[in-house]
Amino acid sequence: MSAQDGPPQPAGSRGLRIPRTARMVNPDGRMPLMEHLRELRTRVFKAVLAMTAGAIIGWFIYSHVWHFIEAPYCRLNIYNPITHTKSCTLFVNGLFDSLFLRLKIAIATGIIISSPVWLYQLWAFLAPGLYSRERRWAYFFGGSAVPLFALGGGIAYFAMTKGLRFLIDLVPKGVIPLITINTYLGYAMAMLLIFGLAFELPLVLILLNLARILTHQRFAKWRRMIIFMVFAFAAVCTPSPDPISMLLLALPCVLLVELAEIFIWANDRRRARRPDPYASLDPDGSLGLGDDIDENLGAGRN
Repeated sequence: MSAQDGPPQPAGSRGLRIPRTARMVNPDGRMPLMEHLRELRTRVFKAVLAMTAGAIIGWFIYSHVWHFIEAPYCRLNIYNPITHTKSCTLFVNGLFDSLFLRLKIAIATGIIISSPVWLYQLWAFLAPGLYSRERRWAYFFGGSAVPLFALGGGIAYFAMTKGLRFLIDLVPKGVIPLITINTYLGYAMAMLLIFGLAFELPLVLILLNLARILTHQRFAKWRRMIIFMVFAFAAVCTPSPDPISMLLLALPCVLLVELAEIFIWANDRRRARRPDPYASLDPDGSLGLGDDIDENLGAGRN
């Protein structure tokens, strides 16, 4: 046996020849279900432990976080019926509202602070099952999703004041708005999530292209409709009717969509020049070894 033939094959497999590219440290590439569950339990436990530690930190820095959250509301200087002056005042109408508010902010702060830990735990659980090429794309998506979400949240933070002013101006004359802390916190979280998720649109388009669902030809055909849907989404999701708030959401999203189109165009051209490395995959997802094995089996019989 030559050195290129690799290690001896098990009994009953004479004539079988597995290509070198398919050899792995673990020939089966499998792990028992209980091992997967144990590893998942360990990863989840570490992630929850990190979030808990972050929430404890968030509990002690609650006042600083809350002042940051209420800043868009304080810029309005709404009339306070108690002091008869314009000030930054929110109201509490429940005995446990203040406690729940502090818990919510502490948990949200803990999730943000511990994000490097639980993102790593998620990656460490998924990475062993990915090919090297898939790992590179995972690095790209993981490294892009967080900054894009933060960019959307930052724009939402500055657009919140205009939305609040519009909603409060809708109150009829003679009616004093008593805005509770929970109502304002729900509005702030909704705005941050809407803007943050909207900025993930280019990553979704790129993912569809990598999955060979969306080509540049199809994207070019639907470009006008996609841009129209972005503006329609911005018009619906921003509470203020002024064009500034809508454009703060729509224009960056359109710019990111155009950047995604450039990536899709370049990726399609690259595919046209190079053979598909996954073309040898069988429909069942194997490495295309079925034909080689069948041919070797036939040669062994002969």
